[in-house]
Amino acid sequence: MEKRGFDKGLALLLALAAAKLVFHIATNGQYGFHRDELQFLSDARHLDWGYVTYPPLTPFLGRIEWELFGASLTGFRLFPALAQSIVFVVAGLMARRLGGGRAAMLLAAFAVALGPVSLSGSALFMYVTFDFLCYVLLAYFVVCRIESGDARWWLAIGAMVGLGMMTKYTAAFFVAGLVAGVVLTTLRVDLRSKWLWCGVALSLLIFLPNLIWQFRHDFVTLDMLQHIHARDVRIGRADGFWPEQLYIASNFVTVPLWLLGLWFVFATDRGRRWRILGWMALIPFAIFVAARGRGYYAAPLYPMLLAAGAVQLQTFIDSLHVAKWRRGAWAASFVIVFCGAIMLRVCLPLVPVNSPAWGRVNDLNGDFREQFGWPELAREVARVRDALTAQERAQTGIWASNYGEAGALDLYGPRYDLPQAWSAANSFWLRGPYGPTPQNLIVVGAGRKDLDQPCTTVELAGHTGNDARVENEETKWHPDIFLCRGVRKPLAQMWPKLAEFM
Repeated sequence: MEKRGFDKGLALLLALAAAKLVFHIATNGQYGFHRDELQFLSDARHLDWGYVTYPPLTPFLGRIEWELFGASLTGFRLFPALAQSIVFVVAGLMARRLGGGRAAMLLAAFAVALGPVSLSGSALFMYVTFDFLCYVLLAYFVVCRIESGDARWWLAIGAMVGLGMMTKYTAAFFVAGLVAGVVLTTLRVDLRSKWLWCGVALSLLIFLPNLIWQFRHDFVTLDMLQHIHARDVRIGRADGFWPEQLYIASNFVTVPLWLLGLWFVFATDRGRRWRILGWMALIPFAIFVAARGRGYYAAPLYPMLLAAGAVQLQTFIDSLHVAKWRRGAWAASFVIVFCGAIMLRVCLPLVPVNSPAWGRVNDLNGDFREQFGWPELAREVARVRDALTAQERAQTGIWASNYGEAGALDLYGPRYDLPQAWSAANSFWLRGPYGPTPQNLIVVGAGRKDLDQPCTTVELAGHTGNDARVENEETKWHPDIFLCRGVRKPLAQMWPKLAEFM
């Protein structure tokens, strides 16, 4: 089996993945940093073994990109594009390990690559991108273990479990699927293998630094996750879980293919060998349903089902007795999958803001509008600061109410000699307080009614906005910038109660 490593199928996958990478590099710089990317950028410059919102792997990768590319938007999104190009290759290789030929490999690779989460993950620096990669690799290594019969693959599986937990805590749900799959299939014989337990030990060793960090910080992330989940349920973000499996967690045109994959692993004699993949999908899915998770959480479950579906489709097509029918069936299958490319306009930063299509694309994908206005925010705060007397400037600090604002001021503030902004959002709160309380504060992101008690006087001093005139969270929900004079209490004294999880 291993001798197939450099065959034409792999060469074609690598060439297409390289073209995909070049495409994303060429198109990823059209708008600006997303508010979540600004948080990652700030955390990347304050490396630690944990953060309030997520484990440390994604900020660590962000730090590498910061050192390599600085504040380059295209450079910062290189690793996401690379990660999803790797997913493209691994999906094809998984189909081959499952018994598929070259056509099945390519069909699986394109079906996975056209998934909305994979597309968006190619263009945004988010932990979702790397979480997706980790689970695809985990599934692939499980397939390698079964196909090769070599229990040493549990070391690779354990490494991916550990790295997955260092990327996103919902990886624990995926691990539950893996454990159930081992117990419920013939792979349970490996429970007597030292390699499985060595893999378990390796996963725990990789995750241990973050676990220690959580212990030392009173498991602050649990408080954050409970708060965020309650908020999401309250405002209805979890209500669309089921329909979102058809157009967010997977591409709507590939739904028949992953359903075919489920049928393959659970209902066919040939697929019985790979039944663990079905449990690795169904168990986490059931947990997400029970926990009222958001729809995109389940996206990493579909690549292995798509690979299995491509293999079963190959079985159907191979059963056709006429060669031209087989060629026609494959051609039709690829045409159907390629129809999913319609999602490129919705998921990638391709549509110019001044084009007629922008309004529709913006309605479908709210992530785009949150990529505008951050340099302008720092510029406006600097204008408010510069309008003060020299004496007042020396006594005035900046307060950012959310992590996007704090991250933007962290990134763009130095070009205007702005002081370090105070913020109690997520890990900005954990790193504070930031020194002696300023006498006055320029406050971004707060409402007027929230400032009367902590300040002696409050003056409307400016407005958020962006040069593209795109309405987003900043311009719609907290458009005002206030100058608050006479902060009544030391911020350090109030700091433990100021934490904002978002």
